[in-house]
Parts: sequence; structure tokens; C-alpha cells
Amino acid sequence: MCNLIPGHMVSNLAKKHGVDARCRTYTPWSHVVSLMYAHFSHALGLNDVCDALQMNAAALSTIRGAVPPSRNNLSHANRVRSADMAEELYWSMMKHLMDTVPGFAKGKVRRGYLRRFSKAIHAMDSTTVQLVANCMDWAKHRRRKAAAKCHLRLDLQSFLPRCAIVDTAKHHDSTKAQALCAGLKSGKIAVFDKAYTKFGHLYELTERGIWWVGRAKDNMQYDVVRTLETTGHKRIIRDEVIEMALEKSKEAYPSELRRVVALVEINGKDVEMVFMTNHMEWSAWTIAELYRCRWDIEVFFKEIKQTLQLSDFLGYSANAVRWQVWTGLLVHLLMRCLAFMHGWGHSFKRLFTVVRAALWRRWDLTALLESYGTAKPPSRIRGAPEQAYLPGFV
Repeated sequence: MCNLIPGHMVSNLAKKHGVDARCRTYTPWSHVVSLMYAHFSHALGLNDVCDALQMNAAALSTIRGAVPPSRNNLSHANRVRSADMAEELYWSMMKHLMDTVPGFAKGKVRRGYLRRFSKAIHAMDSTTVQLVANCMDWAKHRRRKAAAKCHLRLDLQSFLPRCAIVDTAKHHDSTKAQALCAGLKSGKIAVFDKAYTKFGHLYELTERGIWWVGRAKDNMQYDVVRTLETTGHKRIIRDEVIEMALEKSKEAYPSELRRVVALVEINGKDVEMVFMTNHMEWSAWTIAELYRCRWDIEVFFKEIKQTLQLSDFLGYSANAVRWQVWTGLLVHLLMRCLAFMHGWGHSFKRLFTVVRAALWRRWDLTALLESYGTAKPPSRIRGAPEQAYLPGFV
């Protein structure tokens, strides 16, 4: 898994961010490998990572000379080394995989309405990572709670992030909306919930030629300009063209908007939802279905929280938390690429458990994944680690 990362990438980024300035034995590459192992093994603390890597030091050294850390080395690296390096490593690795693996950037053919659109559809949302309040004062957002928040813009066709911001949970989602949408180009489609409904930002998206679909807030005041035909769809209640009623809202968004009221099934019950968009040509049901596609980002958050180690952290500082979150996203990216290359037909969680079970075995990973779930026997072991590995030699 680590060999999917180009050998020069980590060292170049370490020089760029000054991470390697005072490194002696514990290199930036060893640091990245250690944190990746923490996610794969679901390590609960520093001792879990350090003890396991020291016991498998011979096998670890074959991964481009990676060395096991001491408890102090790993803790110090998480606290001092800039997590901006881990963030840039993630985006550099994504670009590398998209350039070298044909079709990975487009992803698999998605279901439903996602197949109908040639333009990319981006969903925006955030997920909260709970932290320990009495140890992490920097992350407190309530009296007795502390948390970090990952704001994300997800490409629903490729199921890969296009923008991510890791910050404390005390800031409202709307404060990150502009940064999340900064990379969107004209013609793209953005889908988001009520938290990102900020009229000044929505008008900016409209001026940039970006189509968007969102939820209307319950207290929104508006005037109906005209009522549109609902095309006889039984789940569409109203389809209207509106304009803002309040002077402040109208100043922020002076153009007309589309308001669609539809019945949406949630947990077996029909719930009335109100959607807004700046697109006047789509059918009302298309708007409702586009918003339903936004729920795929919840599947993404479920994947990373169920598989990666984002419940127990190896450090208390903000820098240590960012290191662990970004290396976790890196592991998710590598696993996604692995599933795409080998046509993995099972769940992502099952793929993760298979790789985790084979961590210290010399399996041919390609043959292992291709034979998994079939009558074909698993690929043979190339050699026992204690016999096949020589420390210091690759």
C-alpha cells in the first residue's frame, strides 16, 4: 500500500515545508508510514503503534527504509512537524493517481440521476470528529464538548473529495462555504443543505455560472412571482419562481429563484421538503432528485468513520489531529484506487478488513483481491517475514 506513493513525493514535500530540517533517524517517510499503520490497525495510542512497528522492524525496513519510532519520536513529530505537508501530500497523491490510473478520475458509473448529467455534481457538507474536552482546550466549542470538523466538497461521480478543510467545530458551516466553492468552474453543479444557504454566497455562485440546489430555511420570507406547472407528478406539491421579500435579502440576492416543495420519503415516512435553485429549466422532480444525490456524501463520511482511526487520536495538539485526519484521508484514497483497479465488488469496509488482515504477510495483493469471494484459492505467501527480509536491504 505504501509503495503506491511515489518515492520522491514525501521527501520533496518535506523539504518544501521544512519538515526534514531537524530530522535525524525518524524521517518524514517513516512518520507517514507510522500514521498509515495506525489507521490500518486501528491503533488506540502511541504504544500500540510503536510496539507493533518495533516488533516488525525487519519487515518495516523493506518499505523504503522506514524505521520504527519511539514513543517520544512519534509524539514529537505529530506535535512539531507541519500538518500542511500531510494535506499537500493528499492532494498531490490524488493528482498522481488520476494521471497514472486510467478512468480513476471519472470513477464508476453512478446510479440514478447522476448518470444523466455530463457536468460534475459536487455535494458539500461537514462531519464532526469528537475529541476529549479536558485535554484539548483549542477544540472546545461548548462548555463540556470539544470537536474538530471536516468540511468537504465531494465529486459525486468519482466519489472523491475536491476540497477539504479541517478546523475546529465552533465555526458554522456557512463560514466555509466560500472556500469550499472556490475551485468550482462555470457549468458545474453544487448541492448543499440549509447550513450553506447564505444569499450573498449563492448570488456569487450564480454570477460565476454555477448551478446550485439547496434547502430553503424555514423562516425565509419571499414573494411569489409566478407559479409553474408541476407536470402532474404526484410527489411535487408546488413549483414557484420567487424573489426575496426582505430588503437585506433582496440586496444580497437581487435575481429570481426557483422554489420547489416536494414529498420525500425518510425512514418510511413522507416528509415535505422545500428546495431552492437558480436553474429555471430543470423539472421540479429533477431538482428533488439532485438533492437526494447529496446524501451520498453521508455515505462517504460513514466510510471514513467506520474504517479509519478517527475516534482515538495519537496526540492532543491541533497539529497532531490534522496529521491523523489527513493521513486517514490518504489511506482512504489509496484504498479507493485499489478497489477501482481490481474491480472490487464488495463493500469498502470489507476491503479494509481484508487488507488489515494481511498487513504483515507477503501476499500478492492483486491476486488476493481478485480471488477473494471466489472458489479460487488465495495467492501463496512469498516467504515468511523473518526468513525473507534483511534489515536495511530492499
